[in-house]
Amino acid sequence: MSDRTDLVLRSARDLVAMMTSHEVSAREVLDAHLEQIEKVNPQLNAVVTLVPEHAGRLAERADRAVAKGRVLGPLHGLPVVHKDLADTAGIRTTYGSPLTADHVPERDTLVVERMVAAGAVTTGKSNTPEFGTGSQTYNRVFGATGNAYDPTLTCGGSSGGAAVALATGMAALCDGSDMAGSLRNPACWNNVVGLRPSTGRVPLWPNPRPVFTLAQYGPMGRTVGDVALLMQVLARPDSRSLLGAPEADFAAPLDRDFTGVRIAWSDTLGGLPVDPEVTAAMAPARILLADTLGASLGPAEPDLSGADEAFDIMRAAYYRGAHADTYRLHPDQFGESVVWEIEQGLRLTVDDLGRAETLRAAAHDRMHAFLADHEFLIAPVVQLPPFPVDEPWPREVAGVRQSYYREWMRICSRISLTGNPAASVPFGFTGAGLPIGLQVIGRHGDDFGVLQLAHAVETATGAWRRHPALAL
Repeated sequence: MSDRTDLVLRSARDLVAMMTSHEVSAREVLDAHLEQIEKVNPQLNAVVTLVPEHAGRLAERADRAVAKGRVLGPLHGLPVVHKDLADTAGIRTTYGSPLTADHVPERDTLVVERMVAAGAVTTGKSNTPEFGTGSQTYNRVFGATGNAYDPTLTCGGSSGGAAVALATGMAALCDGSDMAGSLRNPACWNNVVGLRPSTGRVPLWPNPRPVFTLAQYGPMGRTVGDVALLMQVLARPDSRSLLGAPEADFAAPLDRDFTGVRIAWSDTLGGLPVDPEVTAAMAPARILLADTLGASLGPAEPDLSGADEAFDIMRAAYYRGAHADTYRLHPDQFGESVVWEIEQGLRLTVDDLGRAETLRAAAHDRMHAFLADHEFLIAPVVQLPPFPVDEPWPREVAGVRQSYYREWMRICSRISLTGNPAASVPFGFTGAGLPIGLQVIGRHGDDFGVLQLAHAVETATGAWRRHPALAL
């Protein structure tokens, strides 16, 4: 392992400590990451817009601060790439669509604004599918992003470029977003950590649909500690956002004794088809949770009946509101999956929307009651291992035909509907050496508790240290 690789694969927490103690400069850390991007990105296509001059200015800002005895913030000097759905002032932001291929925003989203204010060094943008649609990162602007462990396979999505950039040392931290699993799926398939926060925990702004709650922004990192570090910056109320949550202390110690803590285990989250390779890779976690961590573990799962119908209606309504007018003018400029969602939305009635809200409320209440008896729920993150990168979506899972492009993502989208915090934490590997994570689901508002359990799993396994060969 070269000195550069040793540097770029360190945890973000370690890098901050090294930069603020004069062990290494922010400029040196940035140069190492730029060299890593030059080395590995051509094979993966994870970072689609690179801004080295802009990053250099931010790194110099960090070094000037240290020279004066100051620290910019929790993310001091850390090279980051922002998802290409997040607006970055003066930096091309395409949303993965030909319609906006040349779009350069005039302002940052709140997430980007907070990260830069906390000392982060914006290095570029990470690839995403068209308007974040689906868990296969490809678009007609930049093409496909390959899996960090096998570029011939999908990296997942829609925060796929972010997960690959982290796994291969092209970025120290990344932001992402999640509606149907877009933080968790790619984190699972690239052996990094992704947290979908509780509804309202990370405020969204600007937001043309301020009370739409299926989509949440959140953090990605190589370790749970790094994700907690980014949550220190992101998870604060903001008066510009209609939704919010009380502030939590994400700087507190992650260590916790789980002896006797009631944890539920579900292999299928309500009978969904799950590939045997995923089940086999997850199986040792039962022993870890019960014997190593001492938790009170048992098979149990919430009643999420109606969740799929509610999610489908609400997502289709979102796509109709966001894209229908442009679709009528430029129908040939949208990809197949986006068109499918818009068309579903155009068929909706007011009664459909009312039914979706009723179903969602019932699923939320049943989940709340379930987690009153079990502090956490463990389930798969994905229903199958990564599929070929040139396939838009899997047509079959465990012998069960899939009828539409995101049907295979329901093991995540069901949790999105309830609004509970959920993390993907590295755990095991398939026989072919492909990563498989655990989905740790907690009570609404207990994002920190989810990170504590994920940290306990991470500490016991050390799976995050198994880096992809391309990164070395």
